[in-house]
Amino acid sequence: MEVSAIKAKEAFRDYKNGDEAILAVVKDNYYKMRTRQTVEYGQRMRKEYLKFNRPMNVWDAMMELQAFVDLSDPDITLPNVVHLIQSAEAMREQGRPDWMQLTGLIHDLGKVMFLWGKDEDGTSLKEQWGLVGDIFILGCKLPETCIYPEFNAENPDMADPRYNTELGMYEAGCGLDNCLTAWGHDEYLYQVLKNHPENKLPEAAMVMIRYHSFYPWHTGNSYEALLGPKDAQYKEWIKDFNQYDLYTKCTKTFDMEEIKAYYIPLIEKYLGKGPVYF
Repeated sequence: MEVSAIKAKEAFRDYKNGDEAILAVVKDNYYKMRTRQTVEYGQRMRKEYLKFNRPMNVWDAMMELQAFVDLSDPDITLPNVVHLIQSAEAMREQGRPDWMQLTGLIHDLGKVMFLWGKDEDGTSLKEQWGLVGDIFILGCKLPETCIYPEFNAENPDMADPRYNTELGMYEAGCGLDNCLTAWGHDEYLYQVLKNHPENKLPEAAMVMIRYHSFYPWHTGNSYEALLGPKDAQYKEWIKDFNQYDLYTKCTKTFDMEEIKAYYIPLIEKYLGKGPVYF
C-alpha cells in the first residue's frame, strides 16, 4: 500500500481544517485529557487497571475494536480494527519483519479497556480522554508541542511547583522508561504484554507499542532534559513504526478470512496460543 495512493502526508493530523463536527469532538477529547490527566490520576489508573485478571484471546480482543472509533483521530472515523489491519498489511506488503507486522496489528489493542472502563475515568466508549490521544509526561511542565497547547495551563499540576518545571519530579537524563506518561492504551497494552509470560516480541516492538502516541517527544522533540541513553534508539524505532501507524489510514477493505489465516500463526508465534490477561 503506497502512501501516495492514500493522501498526501501533510493532509494527516490536521486539527484545524476538515469536518467541523469531527474536529469539535477531537478538541473536546484533548481538552478533557489535558485538564484531567494529573500525576494523581496517572498513578491511580495504573493501580486500578493493571490487575491482569481478564483473559482474552488476542484475535477476539481485536474484534472487539469493531465497536470502537477513536474520538481523538481527525483522519479516520472507521472502527479501530480497520486501522490495525491497515498498519499491519502495509508492513507486510513492504516485507517488514513478521514481529513488526504483528506489532502493527496489535499496537492499539489496549483500547479494549473500554469494555470495562468508566466514564469518570475517561476509559469508556463515550469518554475516551483516558484511552486515546497524544500522550505527554505527567509530573513536569507541559510543552508547547502538545496538540492544543492553549489547554496546558489548565492542567492542575501546572499550578503545583513540584510538577510545573522542566524537570518537575524527575532527574535530568533519567530516561523515558522512568517517567510517568499520561494514561492510555499505549501504556496499558505495554504493561499487559510485559506481564504476559509467553510474550516473545523484541524490545523494539515493546517500545513501538509503549510510545507510538508520544508525539510531543518523537515528532515535537520535547523533553530533551529527561532523555536517557536508550531514548535515541527508541526514537529511531518509533519513527520507523510511525509511517505505518499514521500514513496508512484509508477506506481500503480486506478479506478478513485471509487476514485471520495469515496473522493467527504470528500471534501464536510471539504471544502463544493461550489468552493474554488484560
